[in-house]
Amino acid sequence: MTEMTINQSAAPPTRSSPAPQVLKIESAATRVKRRRRLVTVLRFAVLVFILGGWELGVRTEVIDPFFFGQPTGIAAKLVEWVEDGTSIGPLWLQVLVTIYEAGAGFLIGAVLGILCGVALGRNALLADVFSIYIKVANSIPRVVLGSIFIVSLGLGSPSKIALAVVMVFFVVFANAFQGVREADKNLIANARILGASGWQITRAVVVPSALSWILASLHVSFGFALVGAIVGEFLGARQGMGLLIATAQGAFDANGVFAAMIVIAVVALAAEGLLTLLENRLLSWRPEKTAGE
Repeated sequence: MTEMTINQSAAPPTRSSPAPQVLKIESAATRVKRRRRLVTVLRFAVLVFILGGWELGVRTEVIDPFFFGQPTGIAAKLVEWVEDGTSIGPLWLQVLVTIYEAGAGFLIGAVLGILCGVALGRNALLADVFSIYIKVANSIPRVVLGSIFIVSLGLGSPSKIALAVVMVFFVVFANAFQGVREADKNLIANARILGASGWQITRAVVVPSALSWILASLHVSFGFALVGAIVGEFLGARQGMGLLIATAQGAFDANGVFAAMIVIAVVALAAEGLLTLLENRLLSWRPEKTAGE
């Protein structure tokens, strides 16, 4: 009995199971992958449901294609534009013109919005002086501004860029201003105690604190830049997707209007992807979200 007990106690240890923390991490990663697949499938299902119902409604004469278009007709219009060009020129040229106008307006408006938001957020006197003028300017309808810009700057790109700048500026400014105001007062006080100057506090404490607010506004503001460029082209232009939509509207071509909208949506989604990559790069310190968060 003693020998058996000794042999049992001397038996080699069994292989230890993975640590609970490792299993928890693997389980979270699996849930994230599973949720992404589910989201992709559901998105595709919604798209198929909408397009299939739309096409079925047209074929059963429930929906009038003259007013609402037809998915197969929209696809045929896109193929025609790619192969033969549009009525106002090659499709790629119209897309590039609109991207240039929206991109230039987005960059200028974002830079001005960030600078003004940080400056007014850090200086209460400037905020009190200019707040009334910013509110008045923001209340002016954008269509009216578009007409003013076209009259003063002409039918070329400058008038569309100016309208896109206005569309972007107020969105970015509001978020930058609020982000600066929400900066941690304790961190600012500690930086002052350590002898940091006003510029050092702004650069090392305030701007990083407001970065999440600013980047969130950029996601929304590029869409506004596209809207500004297209509205300006719709009001008066020589080229661009807005002019293409206006031309299709004048010809009562519903398929052409929807086809142009799809092209614009693709451009917007591509820009959103680039902005997401930029946000992930600048905010890489944030913890990753798990499924359900």
